[in-house]
Amino acid sequence: MSVFAERLSQLIGAGSVSAFARKVGLSEALIRKYLKGAEPSLTKANQIAMGANCSLEWLATGCGYLYRQAEVVDREALQGALALLAEQGMVLDHEPESLVRLLAFYQFLRTHKRGDGFLDLALAREFGRHLGEA
Repeated sequence: MSVFAERLSQLIGAGSVSAFARKVGLSEALIRKYLKGAEPSLTKANQIAMGANCSLEWLATGCGYLYRQAEVVDREALQGALALLAEQGMVLDHEPESLVRLLAFYQFLRTHKRGDGFLDLALAREFGRHLGEA
């Protein structure tokens, strides 16, 4: 097994290859190909890293941190989350409901951000409709 395949296997963990493939937006066949030793292009490796919220450096080389460092804030996703919060008529204050909703929108936008930087606010709005149902 290649070292990349070992790190990919570590990312997948006990979950299914199929679920992981859906999470990172690639076909299950392609993920299985990488698990058998094929090396991905930089674009595909970055897509895996973004979808799995891991460091591209770690995924590609084994160096650095497995997971992205929390101190990095995606300002565009944060601005989008604040805009969505305002659309719902909520004011950002220290009340748990507004903070939880802000964090939920932020995490959704950050984890669904496309490689080209596109933030799908319409999809996030749909996600927001379900926040109150949980």
